[in-house]
Amino acid sequence: MTELKPEQSRPGQFKAGNGRSEQRPVLLIVEDDPGLQAQLKWAYEDFDVVIAGDRSAALTLLRSEEPAVVTLDLGLPPDPDGTTEGFAVLDEIMALRPQTKVIVASGHGARESALKAIAKGAYDFYQKPVDIDALGLIVRRALHLSRIEAENRSLATRSSEDNKVLGRMITAAPEMIKVARTIERVANTNVSVMLLGASGTGKELLARGLHDASGRARGEFVAINCAAIPENLLESELFGHEKGAFTGAVKTTEGKIEQASGGTLFLDEVGDIPLQLQVKLLRFLQERTIERIGGRRSIEVDTRIVCATHQNLEAMIGEGRFREDLYYRLAEIVIRIPGLAERPGDATLLAKTFAMRFAKEMNPQVKGLAPDALAAIDGWNWPGNVRELENRVKRAVIMADGKLITAADLDLPQGTEQEDSPLNLKTAREATDRKVIRHALARSEGNISSTARLLGISRPTLYDLLKQYDLHG
Repeated sequence: MTELKPEQSRPGQFKAGNGRSEQRPVLLIVEDDPGLQAQLKWAYEDFDVVIAGDRSAALTLLRSEEPAVVTLDLGLPPDPDGTTEGFAVLDEIMALRPQTKVIVASGHGARESALKAIAKGAYDFYQKPVDIDALGLIVRRALHLSRIEAENRSLATRSSEDNKVLGRMITAAPEMIKVARTIERVANTNVSVMLLGASGTGKELLARGLHDASGRARGEFVAINCAAIPENLLESELFGHEKGAFTGAVKTTEGKIEQASGGTLFLDEVGDIPLQLQVKLLRFLQERTIERIGGRRSIEVDTRIVCATHQNLEAMIGEGRFREDLYYRLAEIVIRIPGLAERPGDATLLAKTFAMRFAKEMNPQVKGLAPDALAAIDGWNWPGNVRELENRVKRAVIMADGKLITAADLDLPQGTEQEDSPLNLKTAREATDRKVIRHALARSEGNISSTARLLGISRPTLYDLLKQYDLHG
């Protein structure tokens, strides 16, 4: 490795105390040829250049300097005539800092090396002998993209935080914000709350948000899916049992109601509780005491009940499958959760959030969603709601070959409107305006200038429309 002395200041540059020019991007050059090192170093006046001649030095500088762009010669010692060591460096850079733009160079089997390097996550490739001007264009283009991606990551993170309600749920839709405000208002009471909505709309997330916003936040939040537990085991799960109460009861066990004492019990799919057990649950809600299976002692329990279902409980009452008195005990406050298709803009907002999260965990080369993916997300009806969206994005991140997720990766067609449009022309125009503006706001992370450009209107016009339709940028 050739160790460089601090670069002499050029006109117009300000040197920081560590020899580094302030506010300039770092370029790491991984090259073992001293002559080419010097040539490349002085070719990039807009960068703070650091140079490494082998793998160890390159990785040390990667960690300490966090370069935006790296030029990497694949022919490094101890394999200067091959590419093994260079590809090993590329693999480690992608593992440590996948957002780094790596431009690889080699004179060995150029086409095969280029394809392999791009597949491993390199930004671009150039062939030796080096054309400084051509390489300079690639480097500056890589820096430009790096800055855009960094800004997008910052905007996405900020947007996600700005659009969180109840501390957990991401939404910009007025319909969901209204739901969140209702939950916040009832959180500090002890009334029972029933959440009604289709599967996958985020009922448990909202129940957790209610718990966290309440005075019971220090207590336990205990969730149980009543549809997932066999009928003969559900009573024991809810109320617990004493030792010897039945075959296999080798010790006394608290039920979920007791475990949530001082906190919140979330009963998901409460409509699946069998009638015989509904009587026992009603008694608990009336008396706030329970008896474990096989027990003779009443136990006082201070547990708040929040329940959810996608079923029509009123219809079940009429059919004799759900007790009316239990319904009114559970449904002191009823909150209806809109489906994802009823929350314009949220699908795009959530898809970006999921893509960023899953890419970080599973496939760092993925940087976002392609335009056709965004169009497909906007056009899909989302019958499986947020859960379907999350699963599709997770699968797409894993399967994506490129840096942007496509509609094909999501296994979605190009979207078309699936809802009947109103016949009244003014109503139809207003509905369309609202929907398009919400989608544009979601795509641009709430940035007014970007939204106006997407819509092809001026910022003052957009502000007028936001005020007219009571939308929030």
